[in-house]
Amino acid sequence: MKKQKKKPALKGLGDGLKRTPQRLAILDFLDGNTSHPSAEQVYKAVSKKYQSMSFATVYNTLHALTKAGSLKELGIDPDRRRYDPNTATHHHFICLKCKRIVDVMDEIRIALPKSAVKECSVVDSHVEFFGYCAACKKKAKS
Repeated sequence: MKKQKKKPALKGLGDGLKRTPQRLAILDFLDGNTSHPSAEQVYKAVSKKYQSMSFATVYNTLHALTKAGSLKELGIDPDRRRYDPNTATHHHFICLKCKRIVDVMDEIRIALPKSAVKECSVVDSHVEFFGYCAACKKKAKS
């Protein structure tokens, strides 16, 4: 028996967005994707199959997925927004040379001084590490 490919779910995409082949292709591209792609990278990858797809469709779908909590928008690249389908709490390592973003799944606890968060409650945190990945370090030594 042939195993059927699991169709991605458009979790929380009410707001009148239909389950179109283009939107399903965007979800399929993002499913398990750890490269933290920008909207431009998603568009470039998905428009190979759907040449009539507009950048606006990609952008609007990414925005709707982010609003629904199915995707995290990362502001760690000063040139463009990046997207992460892993919405669980985790951190990132960013290579200063190639701009590669790597997930850091280890739990990192940082105690904030009480004076910094008077009358506030922290619900999530995100730590960013900056440095050089192994490939860039190797190139620099050559």
